Amino acid sequence: MRIGELADASGVSARSLRYYEEQGLIRAARTPGGWRDFDDSTAERVVLIQHLFAAGLCSATINELLPCLESPPEDRTGVLEQLLADQLERLEAKRRDITREIETLQALRKETTIPTPPT
Repeated sequence: MRIGELADASGVSARSLRYYEEQGLIRAARTPGGWRDFDDSTAERVVLIQHLFAAGLCSATINELLPCLESPPEDRTGVLEQLLADQLERLEAKRRDITREIETLQALRKETTIPTPPT
């Protein structure tokens, strides 16, 4: 399938698909005329990639996870679980940092609010 067809099938822009290919997340054969020719199963892979990006993962991490996610469960070695646990911890730490920043700003705002005079 050509890139436009893959874009339609997956709901992802052709520009994003080119980026995914550049990052090694998807692969395409080339026709004699130089056109990209994607396997039909690539649409499912693109949807999975979209979910992983939506979860806050970067393309390098996604590239590490994809082989694990695509292998049968009996062939998995625990690498997938560790990578996911690491990413969850990274996001939890980020959430703690954001919560602390919000609390600091709320306290500062409370301290600097000018009281309104009684009427």
